[in-house]
Amino acid sequence: MINFISLSSGSNGNCYYIGNGVVSILIDVGVGVRTIKKRLAECNIQIGLIDLILVTHDHIDHVKHLGSFAERYRIPVWATAELHNSLLYHPCTRGTLVDCRRIIVKDKEYDYKGVKITPFDVSHDATDTVGFHIDFFGEKFTLITDAGKITDEIISYSKRANHLILESNYDYEMLVSGRYPKVLIERISNGRGHLCNNETAKALKKIYHPDLRSLFLCHLSENNNTPDLAYKAAFDSLSEIGITVGEGLRLSCLPRKSMFHYSIGDINKEGASDI
Repeated sequence: MINFISLSSGSNGNCYYIGNGVVSILIDVGVGVRTIKKRLAECNIQIGLIDLILVTHDHIDHVKHLGSFAERYRIPVWATAELHNSLLYHPCTRGTLVDCRRIIVKDKEYDYKGVKITPFDVSHDATDTVGFHIDFFGEKFTLITDAGKITDEIISYSKRANHLILESNYDYEMLVSGRYPKVLIERISNGRGHLCNNETAKALKKIYHPDLRSLFLCHLSENNNTPDLAYKAAFDSLSEIGITVGEGLRLSCLPRKSMFHYSIGDINKEGASDI
C-alpha cells in the first residue's frame, strides 16, 4: 500500500510524504523534526526509514527545518544545482547539506529503487522552483505546491498523474479586498507568486483525464482563502466538463496545520470527496 501524507500545507510550513515501506520520500521540510516524527508515527511510519528529501524551492515555509533534519539523519537532499547553491548560504541550511547534496536537472528522469522522479520548471519568485512528477511503482503523483501561473509544463506533467497535488492559494476577491498592502497583493498575483482558486479551477478542465483519481488542493492561504471556496471552485469547474466528484475522483483540500493521510488502495477512501 502506498501512503500519501500531507504533514503540513501552507505558509505555516510545508512537508509531504510518499512511501510504501520499501521507498520513503519527503518533499520539503518546512515543519519541525519532532512534528514530522510524531505525525509519521501516528501512521506507523518510522522517520529513520526516509530515503531522500526532494526540495521544491528555498522559501522558508519549505526549508525552515531542512538543515536540522539533514544534520540529524544525513540522507540525500535532491535539488537543482542553482537551488543547492542557494541553500549553501540560506540561514536555515547553511553548512548542513555538504554531505547530503544530490544535484538534479529539470525534465530529467531519475530512478531510485524503481521509483522514477522527474523535476520540472514552475514559475515562482524563489530560487529555481520546481514541481515533481513521481512514478511510484505505477502510481503516478504530480506535486505543484507554489506556482505563479499555469504553464505548459504544469499541464503536461499534471496530465500524467493519477494523484495530483496542486496549489489553490487564494480567492481573488478576498485578496484584493483584504488587509494586505498593495505591494504584497501584486507579489502574490503577478504570475510569479501563487495560484488563485479560479486559475487552478480553469486549469483542471485541461488537466483532467480518466486516470486521474485523486486531486488534492494545497497551500491554501489562511487570510485570503477558505477550504469551502477552493473546493467549490474546483468542484464547479470539473462539473462543467461532466465530471462528478466522488465517482472515481477524490477531491480534498489539504489542511494547513494538521495531517492528512491517504492510502492508495484503501477501498474505503478511493473516490471520496471532502473539504
